[in-house]
Amino acid sequence: MFSLQNEETVVAEEIIEEELQPTDLEDAVDEPHRIIPAIEFRDVHLSFDDNKILDGVSFTVRRGETKVILGRSGGGKSTTIRLVLGLLKPDSGQILIDGEDITNYSEIEMMKVREKIGMVFQEGALFDSLSVYDNVAYRLHEQGIDETEVETEVRRMLKFVDLEDAIDKMPDELSGGMRRRVGIARALVGDPQIIMFDEPTAGLDPPTARTICELAIKLRDLEDVSSIFVTHEMKNVEYLSSEYATVNENGEVIFEMEGEKLCLINTEIVMFKEGKVIFSGKNEEFRATKDPYILKFVRGK
Repeated sequence: MFSLQNEETVVAEEIIEEELQPTDLEDAVDEPHRIIPAIEFRDVHLSFDDNKILDGVSFTVRRGETKVILGRSGGGKSTTIRLVLGLLKPDSGQILIDGEDITNYSEIEMMKVREKIGMVFQEGALFDSLSVYDNVAYRLHEQGIDETEVETEVRRMLKFVDLEDAIDKMPDELSGGMRRRVGIARALVGDPQIIMFDEPTAGLDPPTARTICELAIKLRDLEDVSSIFVTHEMKNVEYLSSEYATVNENGEVIFEMEGEKLCLINTEIVMFKEGKVIFSGKNEEFRATKDPYILKFVRGK
């Protein structure tokens, strides 16, 4: 499912269009529903009293795409996630999920929308009184799903995040990285096709942070999940925008670099500054920018 593009893409596309018959072209394109963005912000404004949080923000998250949102604290990054979940309402503008305008939805209406969205919080946000099993199963238990089905789903999700052996542990027995991975497993219950990551690697050591990013990459490339990944850490940007996941002949997931002639086209960066989008595009364009604010951010100043 991962998407790559090389230097010869434009020429190749012209040749393909000449050689393919109409029926071949129809088979080659994505399904019609994929044209509709998973998430879309249209000129969204939001203020708290006299404090402007979002100032005319517009962007889209395509099917199977990761949108990495960067910015300093208080710049409006996490606010976008709260708006997607309907926890906040914009002062003006529109927010669409799967083409559905949720801007003015009531809490009851939003409950249905949230069923297709998984949320990964900064600290994992686990219930300390519940085991790993019960944390991951929480939504299923609320829905009254048969316990046999619940166990199958919980084990499947814990296998995805490589934590099957921790199924009976309590949260206080887990490391910070393990707690985040349990949080991801819980977010994946029900196979949501949209995932929100809110600073999921904050406070983690580099190897553990990389593991979290690899899970996000697996979701993007192997599960066709659309996501917003809020972060202020440039190492996360490097992982997400230069590596892709694939499965080798032995059925093992491996991570490869995009290389010199290939670039990922299913990952883009959005940079916030004082509530405005000051950059939107590919990692290569981001790294090449001369914008002084972005340069300082990249250098960690």
